[in-house]
Amino acid sequence: MISLKPLVSFILILIGLSNIYAQNPNALESIIHAEQANYTRNHNTVDQSLMSTANNKSDIKYTRMHWEVDPAVSYIKGEVMTIFQPIENVQNLDFDFSEALTMDSVKYHDNSLKYTITGDQIQVHFPSTLLHGSTDSLTFYYHGKPTSTGFGSFIVDEHAGTPVLWTLSEPYGAREWWPCKQSLNDKIDSIDVYITNPVAYKAASNGLLINESIANGKITAHWKHRYPIAAYLICMAVTNYEVFTEFAPFGNQTTTILNYVYPENLEDAKAGVAQNVTHMQLYDQLFGMYPFQNEKYGHAQFGWGGGMEHQTMTFVTSYGYELLAHELAHHWFGDKVTCGSWQDIWLNEGFATYLSGLCYQYLLPEYWLPFKQQRIATITSQPGGSVFVTDTSSVNRIFSGRLTYAKGAMILHQLRWICGDSIFFKGIRNYINDLAIAYSYAKTSDLKRHLETVSGKNLTGYFADWFTGQGYPSYQVSWSQDITQTIHVKLNQTQSHGSVDFFEMPVPLKINGPTGQSITIVLDNTFNGQNFSQQINFPIASVEFDPELWLITKDNTISFVVGVDPLNSDGYSLNIEPNPIQNGILQTIIESPTEQIIQSTIESIDGKIMMNKLVSIESGKTSKQFDVTGFPCGTYSLQLKTKQGSLTKKFVIH
Repeated sequence: MISLKPLVSFILILIGLSNIYAQNPNALESIIHAEQANYTRNHNTVDQSLMSTANNKSDIKYTRMHWEVDPAVSYIKGEVMTIFQPIENVQNLDFDFSEALTMDSVKYHDNSLKYTITGDQIQVHFPSTLLHGSTDSLTFYYHGKPTSTGFGSFIVDEHAGTPVLWTLSEPYGAREWWPCKQSLNDKIDSIDVYITNPVAYKAASNGLLINESIANGKITAHWKHRYPIAAYLICMAVTNYEVFTEFAPFGNQTTTILNYVYPENLEDAKAGVAQNVTHMQLYDQLFGMYPFQNEKYGHAQFGWGGGMEHQTMTFVTSYGYELLAHELAHHWFGDKVTCGSWQDIWLNEGFATYLSGLCYQYLLPEYWLPFKQQRIATITSQPGGSVFVTDTSSVNRIFSGRLTYAKGAMILHQLRWICGDSIFFKGIRNYINDLAIAYSYAKTSDLKRHLETVSGKNLTGYFADWFTGQGYPSYQVSWSQDITQTIHVKLNQTQSHGSVDFFEMPVPLKINGPTGQSITIVLDNTFNGQNFSQQINFPIASVEFDPELWLITKDNTISFVVGVDPLNSDGYSLNIEPNPIQNGILQTIIESPTEQIIQSTIESIDGKIMMNKLVSIESGKTSKQFDVTGFPCGTYSLQLKTKQGSLTKKFVIH
């Protein structure tokens, strides 16, 4: 159990605002579809040349960017100074840089360097060999009109008739507007961003706003960020923003939430951000302090569908509940710990999707079940598909709503089910705080390792089935109950895709009695056709499959199986043949070691007594008939009370 006492006052705010931002059961799908549409504005696939071609011969320590822009003009003039350390002796270094831009010069120790541009790569040539481990720097001077590769990397647009400019670099768009290393293996340790634009506009970016200075009709904003950052998370947005500040309290600490908003959306933004405070407090309790606490969290509004988790300055198109929860979650999962390859993008998007679901579970619980229902329906709408991204040239595949977002979220949910809450959240906290990957990059193997360590479980099979494997299981549950009130269950499973021959999972069944009794049993299903028996201690009226939706599954069936009573002790037995019964006559064969008079009772599934009378039986086998003409169709139980105890058998009337 997780204590949420510090959230109580903010939950009251949420209740008051919930009518404004009522849950849309398709909220995530709307976000994803908008994002995909914008990512693929011109292309559904990515030419391999658009991926990073920068070599990994240097460690970028610091970058200072100075960009001059006008939101009414698709043009950028830039000066980018980079401090680096070679990780081997080098005489040249490669950087990602769009050939659509013009490189004016590359300076090194105040001298111009020779360079070669090939496609979207610039290679700089040093006058002498740079030694491994030395610290050096160079500065790029460039200008031009950035082109779009389908990702909307550098966009000039309008809102309410006012120009707006924004950048969006994920996954391969950073090079479209600045020279960088956009591979997922080297975060820049710290940055300073200077943005100069006409004085009528404000500029938003990463980190802390240090100052704004005005000269010659232009304003320059200086943003300072002192946390490691991936190239695709660096951003700027410029328009006539209204700015307001919200605060998220955590005991003696407070996190600033700085918001750059279109003037026409100011009131909506204030309402949405107030809810975002509670999200931040929840994530703090589950996963630890906001990772960029020494600076700020922020929102800048832009015109692209959905949102983008630029580090400390999320870009959002609107202020809906799930969108804000999703993008904030990325600052733990995506920004602090970033996927180490686009094949592992679920470590960003699956986590953020699941955390937005946790906001429903803990803050608006009435939406938790619909959230899970929608995710499972999305996943199982097609029979195949792997969370592991095999084709990183396809933007549609990288950002697949069904696989990366929904299935990524629900395989985390299943891991929580397998491990249990306390172990699961401990493992996730260990993962997010692992010094080897915190403020750096992670692979799926890192998450697996941490969950295995805290749980003591071998999760190799799970990740083979659910991360690299495709599809999902469908279960066929058969059950019966004997006179000792033991339930007997047989589990069969089919798979939607041939890549997995069997999904080993703990399967929950809720057992309901006729007068409100219930118990949930968990069956460790490791092979097909597996049988289970468990004492229940009350007559069973119905069995429900996974009512809390822990499992990714579809088209499950539950059937009551009538058969010979497994108990045949002391010479007693009760058989019903045929079953379901025919012609309104219940025919039984009762076996008893002695002649006696017994009590016979027929009870409906809801506990109603339909018949109660004494019958005489002989030693050995006795054939008895009971008239059930007029009984409604359904399932009933016949109970015989003998000298030695009770015999119970269910029967069906069609």
